[in-house]
Amino acid sequence: MQQEPRVSWSEYFSLMSVLVATRSTCPRRAVGAVLVRQLRVIATGYNGSPAGQPHCTDVGCLLENGHCVRTIHAELNALLQCAKYGISTSQVDLYCTDLPCRHCARALVQADIRSIYYLRHYDSPETLALVKDHAISLVQLPWPAVPYLGSQN
Repeated sequence: MQQEPRVSWSEYFSLMSVLVATRSTCPRRAVGAVLVRQLRVIATGYNGSPAGQPHCTDVGCLLENGHCVRTIHAELNALLQCAKYGISTSQVDLYCTDLPCRHCARALVQADIRSIYYLRHYDSPETLALVKDHAISLVQLPWPAVPYLGSQN
């Protein structure tokens, strides 16, 4: 039996962002983010409440103007993980389940992110303008297929 070809790096990191999103504590939309430098993961993040605070899955969403403000977004959580452990984010790539919102896009610009790869579109004209103004590569990838993993024995 011939082995299926390996997934590409983009598929690999995109699949990883989907897996990271499974840790989300937001019932409205699970988002995962993976920061990558030279084909190595340096941080991950998912949308959830600050450490020690109640989660939306436990106490419900805290909505303001139709948006939940209880959680920290996945992209920001990944950046904060780098800050916590002293890891530079300059010229890293972001793989994310969703196009970042305008607030996360601002943080990504300040963190000197090189490129953003995302799966689902999110309507944010400001994000599109910011990444264009700062020459950040922006690529929407197709939803990755889960590869056949072979025998389970």
